[in-house]
Amino acid sequence: MLQIGDEVYFSAVFLLVLFGTRSAIGASAVTASIYVFIVMFRFPQVPADQASQVLRPTGLASAGVPVVAHRAGGHDAPENTIAAIREASRNGATGVELDLGFTADGEAVLMHDETVDRTTNGTGAVGTLRLAELRTLDATGKHRLGEKFKGERVPTLQEAVEECINHQLTIFFDVKDQPDKAAAALGEMYHKHPVLYNSSIVCSFQPKVIYKMRQADPGVVTALTHRPWSLSRYGDGTPRSLSAWTNYWLGVLDVLLDWAHHHLLWNLCGVSAILMQKDFISLDYVQYWAERGVEVVGWTINTAVDKQYYQDVLKISYITDSLREDCEPHY
Repeated sequence: MLQIGDEVYFSAVFLLVLFGTRSAIGASAVTASIYVFIVMFRFPQVPADQASQVLRPTGLASAGVPVVAHRAGGHDAPENTIAAIREASRNGATGVELDLGFTADGEAVLMHDETVDRTTNGTGAVGTLRLAELRTLDATGKHRLGEKFKGERVPTLQEAVEECINHQLTIFFDVKDQPDKAAAALGEMYHKHPVLYNSSIVCSFQPKVIYKMRQADPGVVTALTHRPWSLSRYGDGTPRSLSAWTNYWLGVLDVLLDWAHHHLLWNLCGVSAILMQKDFISLDYVQYWAERGVEVVGWTINTAVDKQYYQDVLKISYITDSLREDCEPHY
């Protein structure tokens, strides 16, 4: 069902089209078409009790909130590795966020970047290396604790999932692109391990990834990841382009994208959560989404002060690079 209050936005669309075309019939037709499109092609949210099992797992202290290790805890151990998953569990994480990548021979592996240069002792794009080649690399890369974890390998998706299940960790599957491959690979995991329906969530900055996942399996809990002004600015606020004119138009697109996330895309995809960059979260923001049956998860929360705020004031889940100590901000 569309939410109460959506009539405001459809009225705005009607007025915009009316102003541009000077045709009441045309404006009515466009507005009605958008409404029908959403009603016909949207996916409903998964049942609230299922989403709650994923986003609010049992076993937490009464005042506790779920804590998710970003890239499996990339400050405490080499990111996206089996060692990191184990460290996250030992350090008290309730879940881990894992990044999905694909090798040249189509194998699903854990890798955040498009290349292996930053996180391993190798070079080259992940998509140009076969799994056997990727397996020869040391996944500790230039990590500050590299010596402690020397010899750690890049794990397959299957290996990582099984490790998380063994440690009873909720999994946040972060998918950057390749929606068809991702939906197929994750669909295989859900088929092999039905427990994932109540212990994992598929997230992405790209709505098409989430929509494709819901198409492949409407029973999967999903979330949109978002950071306002992401098209025109980097996370630290630096403009992406040196051209003022380019940044102006990217800013316009940012406004439209932000509106779409909050009033259209979440509804079309039927997500159960939105993963929002921490600087844009407030009590009012949490309440806005609660009224729509959507949980807010903050990222990336890397200081004790911020963690306490999420624990005591916001009372919502958060994603962190370290469960042991303060570390640098991550955008």
